[in-house]
Amino acid sequence: MPSSDSPELFPREHEPGASAPGAPLADRMRPRSMDEVVGQDHLVAPGAPLRALIEAGELPSLIFWGPPGTGKTTLARLLAAQPDSEFVGLSAVLAGLKDVREVIEGARRARRVGRRTVFFLDEIHRFNRAQQDALLPHVEAGTVTLIGATTENPSFEVIAPLLSRCRVFTLRPLDEEDLTTLLRRAMADRECGLGGSGVNVSDEAFAAAAHAGDGDARRALGMLQTAVAFHQLGKAAREPLGPETVAEAVGQRVLLHDRDREEHYNVVSALIKSLRASDPDAALYYLARMLAAGEDPLFIARRLVIFASEDVGNAEPTALGLATSCYLAVERIGLPEGRIPLAHATSFLACAPKSNASYTALGRATEAVEKFGSAPVPMHLRNAPTPLMKEQGYGRGYRYAHDEPDAFVEARNLPEALGEVSFYQPTERGAEAQIAARLREWRRRRRGGDPPEE
Repeated sequence: MPSSDSPELFPREHEPGASAPGAPLADRMRPRSMDEVVGQDHLVAPGAPLRALIEAGELPSLIFWGPPGTGKTTLARLLAAQPDSEFVGLSAVLAGLKDVREVIEGARRARRVGRRTVFFLDEIHRFNRAQQDALLPHVEAGTVTLIGATTENPSFEVIAPLLSRCRVFTLRPLDEEDLTTLLRRAMADRECGLGGSGVNVSDEAFAAAAHAGDGDARRALGMLQTAVAFHQLGKAAREPLGPETVAEAVGQRVLLHDRDREEHYNVVSALIKSLRASDPDAALYYLARMLAAGEDPLFIARRLVIFASEDVGNAEPTALGLATSCYLAVERIGLPEGRIPLAHATSFLACAPKSNASYTALGRATEAVEKFGSAPVPMHLRNAPTPLMKEQGYGRGYRYAHDEPDAFVEARNLPEALGEVSFYQPTERGAEAQIAARLREWRRRRRGGDPPEE
């Protein structure tokens, strides 16, 4: 097993499921059995996949994927609490290949005496490709049973060969009812919790702490511990602890978000899809959520500019100009005032008629380029800057549209190889309906139809 100076997640003197003296409330209140686990019923309820594995005596290598404070470490410790198992926990934030080698050597010694080693690697996504590769042969051979925990999508953060050797279980944020259950349990527990504090917590305070926990049991229990400490120091310590003390303990709420990982993309995807669905309320909610979490306002503004052209297009031709102006405004004035043009552009784009006809037309044209390659440009469209080129027919037959009675020329402008194609197919929504009507007439005439009557 790792040497005494190795960065073990759980020191050897503490058994899995036990807590070190002076540990935070969340650590002291860890469940000691699967029956004490609150939440994650889709995994641990009777008949659920993880419970079934345990009851069958099977423990394959696993990856626990879920937000912070949802029970990944707790489940790993409970799974390892088997009579024939050795448990070693490391954090990938601190550990390196040297520590992994020590775990493997210890696992080999344990295996020779008939004991299995459960190797819990917290924050497994922090290991680079080479470090994850080093785990492969030992997981494959069964030298260790790996339990990895990650807040990041393992599809992107865990190498495919290692992922294929592990079962992935997804943990969900705890709902407020589950968090309230945990908070009440902590206040009732005199041995590990706050039952000996003498503090009476009101129902409103429990509800406030559960709400502020935002699905994270560790956060909710930590806030309760702080609130009880505040209350004991106050002048009204004999009164029930109320929601105002919880609010004091919470401070400024920090939302689950990141700048370049999955939650970032989840929320911005929700913003764009709400805009596309013409739902200004949802779009403004996701805008507010990103701003509250500290998202770069220029990133949001760039996404709005793209959306204005990709999804609104010619159905509302002013959309791109407004979105671009929003970007410039945010760039110049910054936050907090930059929130105002962002809200302006978001509500406008959500309520605008939608068309992706220009964007999809480019896709069709690109397919034609790939299919036909560099098809010759019709001679009448070619530039003829020299006498020789004029003699060769460059520019011959070109008609200047502004000299025509209705500024329209019937001549075909696509290469002959493409035949009769129509890339741009405008919708009948918004201002694009007028474009569609004009284009139908122009295409009719270009195909050789009669000119319009005078």
